[in-house]
Amino acid sequence: MEDKMIRVAITHGDTNGIGYEVILKTFATPTILELCTPIVYGSPKLAAYHRKALNLETSFNIIERAEDACDGKLNILACFDDEVKVELGQPSEEAGKAALMALDRAMTDYRSGLYDVLVTAPINKATIQGEGFHFPGHTEYIETCVGEGNKALMILMNEDLRVALVTTHLPIRNVAEAITQEAIVEKASIFNLSLKRDFRISSPRIAVLSLNPHAGDNGLLGNEEKDIIIPAIEELEKKGIQAFGPFPADGFFGTAAYSHFDGVLAMYHDQGLAPFKTIALDNGVNFTAGLPIVRTSPDHGTAYDIAGQGKADENSFRQAIYTAIDVFRNRQFYDEPMQNPLPKLYHEKRDDSEKVRFAIPKAKGKTEDK
Repeated sequence: MEDKMIRVAITHGDTNGIGYEVILKTFATPTILELCTPIVYGSPKLAAYHRKALNLETSFNIIERAEDACDGKLNILACFDDEVKVELGQPSEEAGKAALMALDRAMTDYRSGLYDVLVTAPINKATIQGEGFHFPGHTEYIETCVGEGNKALMILMNEDLRVALVTTHLPIRNVAEAITQEAIVEKASIFNLSLKRDFRISSPRIAVLSLNPHAGDNGLLGNEEKDIIIPAIEELEKKGIQAFGPFPADGFFGTAAYSHFDGVLAMYHDQGLAPFKTIALDNGVNFTAGLPIVRTSPDHGTAYDIAGQGKADENSFRQAIYTAIDVFRNRQFYDEPMQNPLPKLYHEKRDDSEKVRFAIPKAKGKTEDK
């Protein structure tokens, strides 16, 4: 495995939120620069504005291309020349456009192989909408841009808990109809491979949550468990995936039963994220599994209420960087043995040329000599 500095692309997110604050605070300590080469896709002018407003001293290197990034420095890549008005704590169309320009440039550079992993600072999902962006959030946009036909899976995680979601940004009224056996099997299969490949867990155990209270109470509170979720678990077992449940979410989290599993598959957004954010308030990370790109983000939003006040905690953002680096290395470790597979057992050792790869067809009308 090649031992080189991992290039971490960072999009600056909503410029009126706490994105630049957590970025600048994270790299105020130079030791993190020994682990990676950061490239912030954003604006040196905006970075300087936030640095001054927050009275921070983090230094950075201004570049025009990702190829020019220097090891040992925080590099800020100028994605646009336009002046962007900063209104700390306020949503604005300008901030949304600035967030999208940085994200677009990062997607282009990933396709050119100019960095290894991506960490996204929080966006405002409303102000970023416009030409080129009609998605519920980062995950769906990145899946469309660089997913190469693969399906993304949102995983919220820290050292003790990993929660994946069958459905993500859906209104509650639409959740039940989106819970199908096929969807559960698909998401659980992606989750299982991610636990193996991205987290080096050889035989993952996945807990599957119920949709209804008390797991449907034998049909009294809903039939989705017996008609959809249990058949999905049985199908997963046939595929060799260790899936258990369905577990009622309240008791499952209330008794810390998650500690017995490597991952938890929740049916919808708040079912998984509400307890997760209660448990992992300061160090949670949002990881997008299932795609060729390694992408993480901090487990918080733009935090307009504290933007520009110096109160933002950078720990979640720092953990997002560490997680991206770890996943990248784990994938290399997992994939390396697959790069040069041994010749098939039926190859003849004395001649490994193409002609011995297949049996020579017999001529019609001839029989084999006895």
